[in-house]
Amino acid sequence: MTASPTLLEATVRSGEPFALIARDADTVELLTGDVVDVDLLADIPLHDASAAPREVLALVPFRQVVERGFDCHDDQAPLRCLVVTAHHSLPRAEVLAALPAEPVALADAGFDIPDEEYADIVRTVIADEIGRGEGANFVIRRDFTARVDVDPLTAGLTWFRALLEHERGAYWTFLVSTPGHLAVGASPEAHVSAQSGPPAAPGSTTVTMNPISGTFRHPAGGATADTLTEFLSSTKETEELFMVVDEELKMMSAVCSDGGRITGPHLKEMSRLTHTEYMLRGTSTMDPREILRETMFAPTVTGSPMQNACTVITRHERTPRGYYSGVAALFTPSTSGHDLDAPILIRTAYLVDGRLRVPVGATLVRHSDPDGEVGETHGKAAGVLGAIGAIPRDEAADRAALDEDAPAAERRALADDPQIAELLAARNQRLAPFWLNPQGPGSPSEGARHEGARHEGARHDSSPGEGSPGEAAARTALVVDAEDRFTTMLAHQLRHLGFAVTIAPWHAASDDAVDAADVVVAGPGPGDPRDDASPRIARMREIVAARKDAGRPLLAVCLSHQMLADTLGIALGPLAAPHQGLQKEVDVFGHPASIGFYNTFTARVEPGTTARVDPETGEVTEIAADPASGDVYALRGPGYASIQGHLESILSRDGLETLDRLLAHALSPATARG
Repeated sequence: MTASPTLLEATVRSGEPFALIARDADTVELLTGDVVDVDLLADIPLHDASAAPREVLALVPFRQVVERGFDCHDDQAPLRCLVVTAHHSLPRAEVLAALPAEPVALADAGFDIPDEEYADIVRTVIADEIGRGEGANFVIRRDFTARVDVDPLTAGLTWFRALLEHERGAYWTFLVSTPGHLAVGASPEAHVSAQSGPPAAPGSTTVTMNPISGTFRHPAGGATADTLTEFLSSTKETEELFMVVDEELKMMSAVCSDGGRITGPHLKEMSRLTHTEYMLRGTSTMDPREILRETMFAPTVTGSPMQNACTVITRHERTPRGYYSGVAALFTPSTSGHDLDAPILIRTAYLVDGRLRVPVGATLVRHSDPDGEVGETHGKAAGVLGAIGAIPRDEAADRAALDEDAPAAERRALADDPQIAELLAARNQRLAPFWLNPQGPGSPSEGARHEGARHEGARHDSSPGEGSPGEAAARTALVVDAEDRFTTMLAHQLRHLGFAVTIAPWHAASDDAVDAADVVVAGPGPGDPRDDASPRIARMREIVAARKDAGRPLLAVCLSHQMLADTLGIALGPLAAPHQGLQKEVDVFGHPASIGFYNTFTARVEPGTTARVDPETGEVTEIAADPASGDVYALRGPGYASIQGHLESILSRDGLETLDRLLAHALSPATARG
């Protein structure tokens, strides 16, 4: 319904909980209702006592990752639900006129962690976490804090008005006022949404994720095509985006039957910052609360792999995150149950007990420069503080961004610039067609799979048709997850190849299940493959060794590939520099392949070695290795094959075909022992 802004004024005076949300250029939504705090996402009260559906806005704190068994500094921040009793649509212009505009002064302002200390944390994470194989990237936050001496709601409404006036490109601009807590922000990033209706089939929803990564801080006067070109040409920024897309595809493959398709990249242009982004879409029949649980939380604000990222955050962040990097989740009744719209809680100011807190984080990768990451946190904090008017704004940039009467040369349409468009489009030339194109019969990925099968020859005995999805219909694949959900993407590709797939965590993969599977895919994971003190590493080594010794079909990936190499007597060691999110052109048994690598350790042989003969059994293992360094890229022998790279990654242009060939070898009767 449409209502007068006097309704907003009455709501503010009443002191009742409410939320303001701007999701389009013309209106502001006003939600009022009752606050209920719950323990679990499954407890979000989407129905009343009579089972009638109702709308709920939930503030989901970062601590909710404990639902998935992940580590965190647990501050017991509540999973706060505004159970909506009234939802109004107000004209934006009239809302602006009704909001306070007097600037809010800040006192005792500054970062909780000094620049020098934050730079030291960055160095430690790069050396001791990424350098030790704990993951590809990690987001470590610091907080800008200040004292605010005016009424909290007046401050929040003032900041909300400033965001409406001076920020652009936000997915949600919002204010949520509940007892003892106020949050106001302009989030650029839609973490996950689930919407019923076409193109989703009846009973299912279209799930969308929107990974945004790379931060370009606008120079004085605003961004130009020339200044943006340098940013888009940065290896660090490009690889950072690819890594977070890979991580969100893991989540999409867990909740969507079709795995997810990528579109983009696009520019996310805001008033003071510009980002690059992709859109990921798939379809799901899961409850939206379960979709939210399986996608907690975005790698753009945590890191990858997700579980280990939470552990690293706990080691290096000094205080709990509160709601930073959680989500604001709006559940709205729909024809299929509830739709979900959930932006990430970033670019958000929190006001509690007279203290303003603006959390910001930098994504740390192997190329990170500590001073540059310090600057990124300053830029992100300034983006929020400038937008809310807490620090001086760049008036020239504001005019260029917001004044439609400004000269054409000053107005920003950077995504339409031919040079910028070409740089964006060029990124996809590096990526796997499997994830960029539609999947299924007649798709490019299907054709590529047939081509791989023709090159390799017969894949299975008694198969109904060479290279067809039906050929593996009677075959089962057990994918053992070593705490890296790349396994969900592997499983999706295996299903595409026709296998019936089960994923089992390393601690739940029983000996009976391992023995029963037609093929075991021992998956990737973080850590040192030589660390037998780790129960996870020890169990994965047991599984790899048992399948190999039994002569039963085995494919080992990344960490498990290193373990297989170790059982064969091939030396393991750390790389001079981590290969996290690195795309390499390698030869895999006579087939040149573009593959994505996420490894810190490697198996290594003498350069030029192409095979190893077991001195006791005479068993021959073929070795595909770098001719200069001897780093082992792939192995194959009687009933087994392995690969160091991630064939499921978006960086693996030739991943599906290579996966097909390696499985063909592992399952071929001609290679079976005995």
